[in-house]
Amino acid sequence: MSRTPLIAGNWKMYKTVEEAEQLVAALLPRLSTADGVDVGICPPFTALSAMVDSTRGSRVAVYAQNMHQSESGAFTGEVSAPMLTELDVAGVVLGHSERRQMFGETDKALALKVPAALRAGLEVILCVGETEEERENGDTERKLRHQVQEGLARIELERLGEVVIAYEPIWAIGTGQMATAEQAQEAIAFVRALVADRSREQAQRTRILYGGSVKPDNAAELLALPDVDGALVGGASLDAESFAAIVAAAGH
Repeated sequence: MSRTPLIAGNWKMYKTVEEAEQLVAALLPRLSTADGVDVGICPPFTALSAMVDSTRGSRVAVYAQNMHQSESGAFTGEVSAPMLTELDVAGVVLGHSERRQMFGETDKALALKVPAALRAGLEVILCVGETEEERENGDTERKLRHQVQEGLARIELERLGEVVIAYEPIWAIGTGQMATAEQAQEAIAFVRALVADRSREQAQRTRILYGGSVKPDNAAELLALPDVDGALVGGASLDAESFAAIVAAAGH
């Protein structure tokens, strides 16, 4: 089954609205010839509305970086799926390692967030990945199995393939380290096998991204791997030229 690559740029806590406008103005012309690839940007909440307006009619979709599982409630500092869909946001990143490590996000919460986002019509990018210690201890597969199974536990079989999964080895995020092509393919093939445990057909639909120090000079090698369907890009997505080069690599 042919899967359209997805390149998503996670801006994290960077870019004011003014800076975001400057970045997207520089980015859009560079993407005009990129065919056969889906593109997303994940700005901070304050810039979501502006980015939806600025990218309207373009090939770029806008994703939020997090959301709460409830539609409303006394959850100070959180936003809900209806608040995102009201802005015409296309999707949401859930379970990023920084959310898990710094803010205590749990697999139990993600088991509720993922179906809530899908019900609202949002595309989900579910992040999974192991720490350096877990890899050294041979616990990579155990960690991935738990995260994938918990995150998808409440998803109906026929909708499994709608969830994009981003494999991010935590030891490679923002460190300049990168998983080797062999490590990336092995882990992502394992993630696909976990989805196939529920449905082989849906596993073939599932787009699985690699994330972790993806840059223009290593993107082509990673994106050529048989089970890699794109990338969740961090620092390189904050520069229009670098991000466009990664998108171009996926298009090829």
